[in-house]
Amino acid sequence: MGGRRHESVLYPALAFASLAAVISANTGFSISIYDVTSRSVYLRWPKFSGAVSYRVTASPVNVVCHSVMVHFSDVTLIGILTPLTPNTIHTVKVEAIDENGIILAEAQTMQLTAPEMPIIDQAYSKLSNSITVEWTAVPGATSYLLTAQDGESFIETIITNSPGTVTGLKAATLYKITIRSINSGGKSQPSPSRKAKTVLAAPVLSASSPSYDSIVVSWRAVHMAVGFSVSIMRSDGLGNMVKENTTNTSLVFTSLDSGTLYTIKAHAWNVNGIPGDDFIYNQRTSPQAPADVQVVFDSGALKAIISWTPKEGNFNYSVTASNRASKLNCVTSSTSCSIASLHCGSVYSICVIASNDAGSSKPTDSVSLKTVPCAPGSITIEEDDPGNLSVSWSNVDLGEYYVVFVKSDDGLEVHCNTSHTQCHFQSDCGFMYFISVFAYNKAGQSPSGEVLNYTTAPCCPSDIHPVFVSSDTIEIVWSPVRGAEMYETKAVDWTGVVLCNDTATVCTLSSLQCNTQYNITVYSFSEIRGSNTSCASKCVLTAPCSPEITNISKDALSIISVYWQSNNDEATYIVTARGEAGLWHCTSSGNSCSITNLPCGSVFFVSVVASTTVGQSLPSYSIPFETAPCCPNDLTLTQLTQSVTNISWSAGTGAQTYVTVLESPKGWARCHTLQNQCLLGCITCGTNYTVSLKAISETGLTSDCMYQGYSSSACCPFGVKLYRLGNNGIRIYWRASTGLINYTTHLYGSKGNFTCTPKSGLRFCDVTEIPCGDIYTVMVSPISDKGTKPPFCPKKIYSVTCSGSSVGMVIYRGKRSAE
Repeated sequence: MGGRRHESVLYPALAFASLAAVISANTGFSISIYDVTSRSVYLRWPKFSGAVSYRVTASPVNVVCHSVMVHFSDVTLIGILTPLTPNTIHTVKVEAIDENGIILAEAQTMQLTAPEMPIIDQAYSKLSNSITVEWTAVPGATSYLLTAQDGESFIETIITNSPGTVTGLKAATLYKITIRSINSGGKSQPSPSRKAKTVLAAPVLSASSPSYDSIVVSWRAVHMAVGFSVSIMRSDGLGNMVKENTTNTSLVFTSLDSGTLYTIKAHAWNVNGIPGDDFIYNQRTSPQAPADVQVVFDSGALKAIISWTPKEGNFNYSVTASNRASKLNCVTSSTSCSIASLHCGSVYSICVIASNDAGSSKPTDSVSLKTVPCAPGSITIEEDDPGNLSVSWSNVDLGEYYVVFVKSDDGLEVHCNTSHTQCHFQSDCGFMYFISVFAYNKAGQSPSGEVLNYTTAPCCPSDIHPVFVSSDTIEIVWSPVRGAEMYETKAVDWTGVVLCNDTATVCTLSSLQCNTQYNITVYSFSEIRGSNTSCASKCVLTAPCSPEITNISKDALSIISVYWQSNNDEATYIVTARGEAGLWHCTSSGNSCSITNLPCGSVFFVSVVASTTVGQSLPSYSIPFETAPCCPNDLTLTQLTQSVTNISWSAGTGAQTYVTVLESPKGWARCHTLQNQCLLGCITCGTNYTVSLKAISETGLTSDCMYQGYSSSACCPFGVKLYRLGNNGIRIYWRASTGLINYTTHLYGSKGNFTCTPKSGLRFCDVTEIPCGDIYTVMVSPISDKGTKPPFCPKKIYSVTCSGSSVGMVIYRGKRSAE
């Protein structure tokens, strides 16, 4: 409680000290405290100009005590105030005084003195590196400074309460101990010293377990020690503690439990019997060897599984399996271990060693293990005759009997059990057999040795049949057979041999002789076993030879006869005419045939094929044959002028050019063209003509085409003139060729159109009541029996004037052709 009261007074005092510093700053004169003890304050101040002395005063605050005043000369700038009251706030003031005693400047501050000096009650050592100090508390002290001094070196530590301990000391060493009290003002003077000596250092132990029931403990000598005390007991607290005193630096403890952790405790003592520090060490005893070692052999994996009964304190186990050639190890923390990669046909000696952090046990008594025999070697397979296999092998160590497994590629498996080194099996064609031999003894089956395979010869195809036969080709097919990787097809006749090799079950034999019988055999083949040469053959006849056309004759407009050279009396011959218009056939068993109804204007390729029950021959070489071009179906004549006629017609199939002819007793006209029309000049009007057309093909074949006769139109009249007829009439007059021809006249004007038709035989025509004062176009045309008139007769233009209200002069204005 007293300490808290002093702290509450301190903070106002520090506030006052700060205020004094501010006040004194106006003169540049200041005071500073650089050390404080319980009864003294050490201070300094700066030299002040004009001062010959300095007066320093310390007055207690809120305490009835005497003030302390000290005078210093002008050369003294550092002073000490004593004796002051411990743990008390003082007002400390410095005054600069001149030679007349006038105060030139002053500075003051508030300062708390340190607590009263504490007194040590006792100092002692319980550990080799520390000394514990006890003292009576001092009022106002917030902490204490403990000092342990050894010669010129010392160690300090700050403690808040009694007792306090100084650590970091040397063992078995005498120290001078002092203590000082501390508050916020400073530290008190050191207390009267006490001497104390640290106890002995602990011996540093090391231990080992040379056997499963003993532990050897040793240590180095300890400075100032005259004896040692060592105790041992189980770390789990079971059993009794054993304690031994000795002046030596080692001890042996026996009759201990194996594999057990023990706690060892030791200390040294000095000549006064004072014990030093304790040292604790844990040590485990070595393990005992495991008991009841069991070995189980896994013949399939060639490994041994070893198990045992554990002893207390065994952490790890090392298992060793050894024979003459090798040594195999296994380390584990469990009570079983697996050793793999054992050699077949060997005898192993197996032992187990236990270990922990203290060491290893003695090996267990060895256990003998006999492994399975090794796989038989030197396996040979022989096929004594088709369908029988013989398998033999060499004898192996530790083998008591053998089993041979023969598995075919269809999954079927058979085996043979024997004590000899040979077995016999039945086999089929086209199979691959996988053969393995195992040796056995009481330990089990040998490892899998070499798996041999043996392939028997492939089977022969039995369903050979031709699917295509021609003059020079035979296509053979058959069903696949077991074991065949490839097939060889051989065709033999009296002239030679044809071969075909393929992996497919079809073969095409080409370059054969037509109309020839071949002996065909299909041999199966495998890469491993080669060819099966015992396959049966089949006879096949090729198709007839190709005929040769000797002649083609044209018997009529649409009939041809084809002749060829026959080469097979049993063949039927088919003649084919092939063209863009289609196909035409005829059939014969002789050497000629006629094809009818061939269309005009077509090109055909004629060929002959011979056919028998075996097949057809290749066609003969085709001979081209062309029929005459077709006549056009439609022909039209159009008279363009009195002497020119246009003839047009539809295209004729197969025709390239055309020749048209118009012929009459008065003369003829002819035109040769690539087109489908033609203009014929020099036509006589009013004449009957015969019409003919000749269609000509590209190769020069012609067709003469006759059509209905043609009559040219009547001749146009000439010398057409107009005459005035009465007051309002006009007469049209013309001249014409002989003959009874009817005519019609037409007048066209802006004031009207007028027509008149004279009686037969007349060469004039009158138009009455025609308007005058107009220009008229006049045309006179002959009329045919059908009432048609030609459009090409010429037209004349006349101007009809007026004479009063009557027709005046008729004036010829010119002529123009018909529109």
